[in-house]
Amino acid sequence: MTGHALIVINPNSSDTVTAGIDRAMDPLRGFGIPIRCVTLAEGPPGIEDQAQADLTIAPMLALAGRLEAEAAGFVIACFGDPGLHALRARTALPVLGIQEAAVTTALTLGQRFGVIAILPASIPRHLRAFGAMGVTDRLAGDRALGLGVADLADADRTLAAMLDTGRALRDTDGAEVLIMGCAGMSQYRDRLAAETGLPVVEPCQAAAAMALGRIALGY
Repeated sequence: MTGHALIVINPNSSDTVTAGIDRAMDPLRGFGIPIRCVTLAEGPPGIEDQAQADLTIAPMLALAGRLEAEAAGFVIACFGDPGLHALRARTALPVLGIQEAAVTTALTLGQRFGVIAILPASIPRHLRAFGAMGVTDRLAGDRALGLGVADLADADRTLAAMLDTGRALRDTDGAEVLIMGCAGMSQYRDRLAAETGLPVVEPCQAAAAMALGRIALGY
C-alpha cells in the first residue's frame, strides 16, 4: 500500500470545486497517507438534484476503476453520495460518501443536527438518505441557501446566506451542530463556526478523516 493515495472524487466537472476540496484536505495531510483530489470530467458543472447525481454514477465508477491500482481508498465528494453502494460492491478498498460521513460525525458532536443545503431541490434527496440511515429523529432541520453550486464562489453573498441559515437552524430549529450540505462550501467553515458558536462539519473532511482511519486500521 506504500505510495497509494486516498482518492477524493469530485463527481461534478468544476475544477474550482475540486481545488476547494483539495484545500480542505490540508489539515489531514499530516497522517502519512497521500490525498489526491480528482475531477470527474463527464460530470455536470454542479450537482443540484437527484437526476444530476444519478447521471454521474456510471462515469464515476469507471474513473474509480481506472484509479484503483494506485488507491488506498475512495471518497465520493458529493453531498448525496451518488454511487456509494455501487463502488463499495466493486472494490475491497474503503469507500466513504461525504453525506453519510458528515451525518455520522455530526451525531457525535450534538444531539440534533441541522443541514445547510444549496437549493430547495436538494432537500428531498437529503431526507431520503437520512430516512434510509434511520437518523431523522436526530435531524433538527434542512434549510436551503437558494444558491447553486456555481454561486458559492461569490464569497460575500454566500457567507451572508450561510450565516442567516445557520442561525435559523440554531435558533428556530434547535440544531446543536451544523453540516455543510455541499462539497463547495469548505472555505466558509471557520467563519460559520465562529459566528454561530456551533460545531460545523465540513463533509469532505469528515469522510476523508474516516477513510484515513479505516486505511490505517486495515478495514
